[in-house]
Amino acid sequence: MLARIQSLPRDSRDTLFLLAVIGWVLLPQVAHLPWWCSALAAGMLLWRGTLAFGNRPLPSKWWLLVLLAIAVGATLLTHKTLLGRDAGVTLIVILLALKTLELRARRDAFVVFFLGFFTMLTNFFYSQSLLTAFSMLLGLLGLLTALVNAHMPVGKPPLQQAARTAGWMALLGAPVMVVLFLLFPRMAPLWGTPTDAMTGRSGLSATMQVGTIASLALDDSIAMRIAFEGRPPPQRELYFRGPVLSAFDGRQWLPSSESRFPSRHKLTDKLRVEGPALSYQVTLEPTNRPWLFVMEAAAESPVVPGYRTRMSSELQWFTDRPITDLLRYQVQSHPVFRHGPEKQEVGLQEFVELPPGFNPRTLALAAEIRRDPRYAQADSRALVQVAMERLRTGGYVYTLEPGVYGANTADEFWFDRKEGFCEHIASAFVVLMRAMDVPARIVTGYQGGELNSVDGFWVLRQSDAHAWTEVWQAGEGWVRVDPTSAVSPGRTGAFQRLAAPQGLIGQTLVNLNPNLSAQLRATWEAVNNRWNQWVLNYTQGKQLDLLKNIGFQSPSWEDLSYVLIAILVGVSGAGAIWAWWDRTQHDPWLRLLDRARRRLARAGLVSHAGSSPRQLAQQLLAQQGSDGRDIHDWLMQLEAQRYAAAAGTDISLAQLKKQFAGLRWPV
Repeated sequence: MLARIQSLPRDSRDTLFLLAVIGWVLLPQVAHLPWWCSALAAGMLLWRGTLAFGNRPLPSKWWLLVLLAIAVGATLLTHKTLLGRDAGVTLIVILLALKTLELRARRDAFVVFFLGFFTMLTNFFYSQSLLTAFSMLLGLLGLLTALVNAHMPVGKPPLQQAARTAGWMALLGAPVMVVLFLLFPRMAPLWGTPTDAMTGRSGLSATMQVGTIASLALDDSIAMRIAFEGRPPPQRELYFRGPVLSAFDGRQWLPSSESRFPSRHKLTDKLRVEGPALSYQVTLEPTNRPWLFVMEAAAESPVVPGYRTRMSSELQWFTDRPITDLLRYQVQSHPVFRHGPEKQEVGLQEFVELPPGFNPRTLALAAEIRRDPRYAQADSRALVQVAMERLRTGGYVYTLEPGVYGANTADEFWFDRKEGFCEHIASAFVVLMRAMDVPARIVTGYQGGELNSVDGFWVLRQSDAHAWTEVWQAGEGWVRVDPTSAVSPGRTGAFQRLAAPQGLIGQTLVNLNPNLSAQLRATWEAVNNRWNQWVLNYTQGKQLDLLKNIGFQSPSWEDLSYVLIAILVGVSGAGAIWAWWDRTQHDPWLRLLDRARRRLARAGLVSHAGSSPRQLAQQLLAQQGSDGRDIHDWLMQLEAQRYAAAAGTDISLAQLKKQFAGLRWPV
């Protein structure tokens, strides 16, 4: 197959290489594109490759118009618009694939090149991970190679030669890119991230719908990383607070702000903290939500560069806009705290409300407990212990495959199925508490995590998303109660987490050497964390800190611009001076002859510094025969350009340089 490709005409060979590069650039988009878009783009690329391999004519423009109409119509049906990020990426992918079907002239090739560069950038709309950056770097080198190759019109130059030139271009441009990265003013992104689509996967949502998911797939992706200052608390105490859900319609839990009947009573919500604060830094992955996750409870606002923050009456911290980029913020939390009214208030009655007509057996169980003389006058602490003891001894199971529940989710959990994940357990517990007239609500967030032994960061994954409860107790306020710990103590401990299923390679590594597998994973995540900290989290504040380090007292954006312009002007001036000096010191004709001599030396042609072009041409012809005729003629033209200019030769040195790049030199 390789020999067959090498024997193809140059246009066909170059087209196949360009199609392979485009396929590499589009491959990461498959997870984000509609299925029909991926299938249509792949079909068009394969069609164009078949035409190039068979040296057959391209399709007519009517085929292209029909395919374009189908693509636009399908985009409208899928996204309901032609504007926006997702619809725009879909269209640009289709247009790139379509353009390859009319790839005839160099002008068409240049359009494909730059569409390819733009499409490559759209991969970063969805992920800025180290793996994405590395794969797009390979795509960049591939597109640059194709672009350089297109500027070699003569002969059939090997791709290795174009790739070498492209690599040097990228290497020489790297310092400029580093300067632009460090000093170009940071601006808010012009795009968002995908909306929340966590149904059927572990993770957090703004609501909690109980019983509609038959099985939960653990999402092992990282939600956030934590760096503690000093000794971290035990894993079982790592509760990172998110949305608080207090309104229940029988099937779905909602925040009180989204209830159909918003509260008319404002509870005492003063936060009372005790003991020393725990300082730590959070690196939060993009969530497209305005939520900050902090360990319970943070009395002071987290330090979040570029955002305004506020705390709700339920201790949840919010930002002024959704978090669409990697975000790092500093927090001080107090593990020992009190919150909410210490005495009975009118507003607490809203936290015992239940929708009528649901869970009759749970209501009967609550009434039975209340009729028991031991608990007739019991306070909320004793009633909590009754429910927790039932969970411990009643044969209840923590599982990711509880099956689909019916309308009475609490009844099915307490009496029939006796199994579920944390949402089922927390919901059933709160329903039972409210049925016993105990104010209760659900808190969602993340719990636990694991320590990365390579970089010392605590890693919390989407699989660490958790739901627990808060129960109001007289004299204390809202108190955390985690009913899942009664069913499965290991869920909130260190060693008995339910694990996400491994892929084939990961499972093989685990089977062969579990320690090696864990170490490789920790190392890879530590490398990704460094990428996040040093590259993705290079913020506006860090740019100004850089200016302070080089001597600016109170740096501003104007100072940043002045420094950037001064560096670019200085580098450009230095490059111009060097080019002028190099031209005055060296004869360009001699430099071109020396390049030719070095190329021939690689093929074993022995020569010396005084060899003339004619001597080199004669040696080449003697060694290579007719295979070296093109280079022989070029060397004779080089000699004529220098010594026979008066004889009427009309070839310039610039033309000879262009021909030099297109010659097929012996290796």
